[in-house]
Amino acid sequence: MIKSKDISVMIFAAGFGTRMGELTKNCPKPLLPLKGRTLIDQALDHVWDFEPNTVLVNAHYHAEKVLDHFANSPVTVLHEQPKVLETGGGLKAALPHIPTETVITMNSDTLWLGPNPLSVLVNAWDPKAMDALLLCVPAERAIGHAGSGDFAADPKGRITRRGPLTYAGIQIIKTHPVHNINETIFSLNLIWDSLIQQGRAYSAVYPASIYDIGTKDSFYAAAEFL
Repeated sequence: MIKSKDISVMIFAAGFGTRMGELTKNCPKPLLPLKGRTLIDQALDHVWDFEPNTVLVNAHYHAEKVLDHFANSPVTVLHEQPKVLETGGGLKAALPHIPTETVITMNSDTLWLGPNPLSVLVNAWDPKAMDALLLCVPAERAIGHAGSGDFAADPKGRITRRGPLTYAGIQIIKTHPVHNINETIFSLNLIWDSLIQQGRAYSAVYPASIYDIGTKDSFYAAAEFL
């Protein structure tokens, strides 16, 4: 099993949070308080328990507030400017700051309602077969998620597009496929599509529900749920 010191973690926190309405007018979505603690700090609870090599956060919208939030912490904040780079571009821009060959990327607006999702991924990780391992849940366990499932998986866990599994906001991925993308601004989907074609993208099923906080309504519903 890969050791935690051989893995870095990057949390995506650069988005505009436009679907959150007035909630994000003066506050970046990751810093919204839910039950007294910010969304990103609740995600980081899992990270600190895992004790990775390096922890990175990207920032763009209200970046100064994200920088202030982590001013006295071991988190390295990468300020994306002048444009936001999307998830894939943000990860690619972070590569000079990632000392490991493997990185876990996390959304900052997902609540994992069971075991530590990083441990679930690492326990299922097979670097000989995989270049990316996406944590997924059956669509009915993705609370607050709009739409149907994202992926299907064969008996070995190799994924294809469209199926009963919903991406649970966290993955483990090798850095070399990210290096191979020539674009600067792009989604992780571009990397996933390439790895799916190569048979190198897999899924692990999270054994509990998740809460996807994508909209203002889902944020209020999550507060009510918790």
